This record gives sequence, structure tokens and C-alpha cells, in this order.
Amino acid sequence: MRIAAVGDIHMGEDLRGRFRPRFAGIEERADVLLLAGDLTRHGTEEEGRVVADEFRDLPIPVVAVLGNHDYHSDAEEIISVLLRNAGMIVLDDQATVIECHGETLGIVGGKGFGGGFAGKCASEFGEPETKAFVRHTKDIAERWRVALKETPADHRVVLAHYSPVKDTLEGEPKEIYPFLGSYLLAEAVDAEGADLIVHGHAHLGCEKGLTPGGIRVRNVALPVLGRAYGVYSLKEDLNV
Repeated sequence: MRIAAVGDIHMGEDLRGRFRPRFAGIEERADVLLLAGDLTRHGTEEEGRVVADEFRDLPIPVVAVLGNHDYHSDAEEIISVLLRNAGMIVLDDQATVIECHGETLGIVGGKGFGGGFAGKCASEFGEPETKAFVRHTKDIAERWRVALKETPADHRVVLAHYSPVKDTLEGEPKEIYPFLGSYLLAEAVDAEGADLIVHGHAHLGCEKGLTPGGIRVRNVALPVLGRAYGVYSLKEDLNV
């Protein structure tokens, strides 16, 4: 089972039609395409239409989550509807199951959120704004844990925008790590198990990391990959 993935494509009207040709023949290389958020630049309905048209009717299933850019103009619900109407599966701390080669692939997906990593992280203490920030990430992590637990499948992959580990942030300024992800996300996935986690968001990060529990993490932000998408099997990475 081959997983194609990319994030942070930041589509706008000026890119209409320019990304689609890169996915020609993708069905020969992968069984599913995962889009790891920041599909638009400013989260407008118009940009959402460009994304929907760019990925409409691909020959393999397309599963997406939104990123922080996709929320910027308060049109995230409209964007989600546009993508679903184009045949894509859009996850918001939910799961979907895809059948492939006689096996099932469970995909748990959501934006994720920040807060930092063990030893250097925000805590649910002090001002209500700080507590709300951390509580938001805790709530998301718990929804992921429940979705993983309630999604029996032969294989399971987690699709996110924010990072669950600091490994894949290497190259980013350490001062902004708390705004790029949270260890709470990794804790939730380690608790229930998965074969792979893919995320975006960290344009200056690196591709490969591991959770404390040994689950592979891949940063698939387009600037990191340097190619239209990465392809990962559930045993090893593929150079495609």
C-alpha cells in the first residue's frame, strides 16, 4: 500500500492548472493521496475553488485536512464543502477507511495545533487565553486518540497539518516551535498506534522523524519535499 502526500501547496488563481499536470500517472505510483493542509494562501472561497478544481476526479482517493492558512478568512467550512463536492474526503479530527488491494487503510485526520514539546511547552495554567490555547490542542489530541481506537483497519495513518514531533522541525527557528506543533499529538497516536504520521506546516523543517513510541513521521510540506509529492509505503519510503 503506497501513500502519496504533500502539504502547503498554497494555491491561488495564478497557479490554476499549473499543479495538476504533476499528478499525471499518480495511480501508477500510489494508492491514495493525502493533502496535509495549507491548501490555500489566505483561506478564501476563491482559492478553495482553485484547489477543488486542481484535484477534482483524480484516479485515486484524495483525503485532505485544512491548515492555519485555510482558516484565515473564516471560510474553512465553505472550503471544506467545495473540496467534498469535488470528490475529496475532508477530515476534521475524524477517520475514514479506504479499501485497497484487499486490505483496509484507516486514515485519522485533523489540523492539529501548537503548544510545544516536552520540556519546552505551554501549560494549561494562568490566563484564560493561555489555558484555552493548550486546551484546544488537548481536545484535538483526545479526538485523534478516540478516532484511532474506534477505527479498526489493517493499517492506520494519521494526516495532520501541525507536527507531532520536533524532529521534523529541525531547520526552523526554535523560538517558533510552540507554534508549529505539540507533543500531545504524538502522545495520542502512540497511545493507540499507527503505521505513519504525515504533516506539513514547517517549510524550513526536514522530512523524517519518529514519535517517542517509534512511529514514523514525515513532513510533507512542499518546500521540504522539493517535489510534487512524497510516496511512502507502510514499510519504507519510496523514491518517486
